[in-house]
Amino acid sequence: MRLMMWIRLAAAVVAGSMCAATASAEPVKIRVGWVNVPGQITPILFAHPGIAKHLGQSYTLEPIRYPGSSVALTALAAGELELANLTFTQVPTAIQNAGMTDLRILVDEFRDGVQGYDTIQYMALKDGPINKIEDLKGKIIAVNAIGTGTDIFMRVLLRKHGLEFQRDYTVVETGFPTMKAMLADKKVDLVIGVKPFTEDPNFKAIARTLFTQTEAVGPTDMVFLTARESWIAKNRAAVVDFFEDFIAATRWFTNPANHDEAVDIVSRFTKIPSERLQWAFTTQDFYRDPNLRPDIGSIQRGVDQLKEFGFIKSSIDVAKFADLTLVDEAASRFKH
Repeated sequence: MRLMMWIRLAAAVVAGSMCAATASAEPVKIRVGWVNVPGQITPILFAHPGIAKHLGQSYTLEPIRYPGSSVALTALAAGELELANLTFTQVPTAIQNAGMTDLRILVDEFRDGVQGYDTIQYMALKDGPINKIEDLKGKIIAVNAIGTGTDIFMRVLLRKHGLEFQRDYTVVETGFPTMKAMLADKKVDLVIGVKPFTEDPNFKAIARTLFTQTEAVGPTDMVFLTARESWIAKNRAAVVDFFEDFIAATRWFTNPANHDEAVDIVSRFTKIPSERLQWAFTTQDFYRDPNLRPDIGSIQRGVDQLKEFGFIKSSIDVAKFADLTLVDEAASRFKH
């Protein structure tokens, strides 16, 4: 009898261990914020078969669209995202105002204004009254979301020209796809122009560039992904696996040999004709680091600029809120 009891007990322990192992092997759910394709390729990351080695094994991916990075930060704080797509404008806000001292910058998405690559445009009507920045006094400016990088960059340049938000001009929100209509209907006087929307022949016919983001603030590490430290520690192996697949996908999309298929993927996703997307993943597009390593120096310059122009009370040491060991480990898996 005692022998049978010990056998049953041992069997129960083994079964319990097997169940626990099975449970621990469940893929980690990774919800990632994004705003615009192909600036961000998260929703189409693995459209080409065979890129993702670890998808469905160690992790699952759920891209979630947001109107801007400030909204993504709110979602991260609420536990509705695992990886939030932020710009340098949200990092000090999260740490200083929301107390998110566990926020960590992990992986890059794209950079604006890198020499030889594209930059965001701020556009006015060709036949309108706005011919120089000072003409924006008393006017209405459209941004994709108040508090995002593109909003702050615009305010920085306008301040250099003596124009202050609320005192001298009004800012309203609208999505990138509706910028053209807002400008055409003269509901606003300045809009943010990003591809693929600026490649619309009708947009080109009515709008011209008043200034660029590079003119406003220089080259910028535009968008990077962030997460909470406790989630990173709990799921590190799966996150590194995802970053490995992310790097592989980025290299695939930016490989000139894959250009036609990459453009076709974007075309099918955005419903934009492929002939208007030939710029994608070329030097006419934003710059993407092949190892997805964030430019911490660039992010630091941006944060310092926020302090300089009074958008935040004090600067932060960005390096203290970055953990590049995961993306570096992922990149090390590739033979260079």
